[in-house]
Amino acid sequence: MHKSVLYNEVIDGLNINPEGKYIDATLGYGGHSSGVLGLLNEKGFLFAFDQDDDAIKYSNNVLKQIGNNYEIIKSNFLYLKEELEKRNIKKVNGILFDLGVSSPQLDNAERGFSYHADAKLDMRMDQDNKLSAYEVVNNYSEKDLARIIFTYGEEKYAKSIARNIVRARESKNIETTFELVDIIKKSMPYKDTLNHHPARRTFQAIRIEVNHELDILTDSLKKGLEMLDIGGRMVVISFHSLEDNIVKKVFNEYSKEKSFVKGLPNIPEEYLPDFKIINKKPITPSDKELEENNRSRSAKLRIIERIK
Repeated sequence: MHKSVLYNEVIDGLNINPEGKYIDATLGYGGHSSGVLGLLNEKGFLFAFDQDDDAIKYSNNVLKQIGNNYEIIKSNFLYLKEELEKRNIKKVNGILFDLGVSSPQLDNAERGFSYHADAKLDMRMDQDNKLSAYEVVNNYSEKDLARIIFTYGEEKYAKSIARNIVRARESKNIETTFELVDIIKKSMPYKDTLNHHPARRTFQAIRIEVNHELDILTDSLKKGLEMLDIGGRMVVISFHSLEDNIVKKVFNEYSKEKSFVKGLPNIPEEYLPDFKIINKKPITPSDKELEENNRSRSAKLRIIERIK
């Protein structure tokens, strides 16, 4: 069963206005969206984005039990501003980004996200996407494989893994998740496979590459912040340091004072930033949540509010 990470913290962080307009940029299996929709009255409205047909179908069945004041938009969150402008919506009261992969995507072996189940290499969040993990693993050069595994996976054995992938595919294409897992295991010392699954970082890196996750994150956050009405909040859950660093950088950029007035005792109103960061340190899951949902262990939640 899919558990929404930091559920209460997200709903509290959005500080929901029952008559407001909200965006769930990452609908997934509808956990957070259900909480938002349940707090809206008939004047409020929820727009939810996802590219995954399975998730959209499932979530639609969940949300229609709560209310009908919502719309699911099959699109990448990169286009949230354009999609809402088509619907004559210029400003919203809150936006949520949950950057994790939904548990059902991981649990459905056929989707090829998981290193715990044998399946065809896939990892596409949008099943219409032409690029899959199979293409990355079998067609990328050794240099490019090493680069993405090191950059996106922060994997110190990236060069060794990339070299062994290229060697293995010389005799036959790498078809399945377990074939890739075996190559990864052989590419690092045994002692480094004991504390966490040896394929975790490499699978993360390939998934990010397939879905262009980091490329679009900065632009999407900035578009979302421009859409926030005064008092509106953006809430972002990230699951690894690359994402968290992007979120932190964008939030700091939008909430900092102009350099030429920094430190002045009385800063004129027009020079004050338009946004304020609600939590200086990221919110992380409670011990209880970690006990109930091990997949939440790396989650970090950051919140920003438009103040003028």
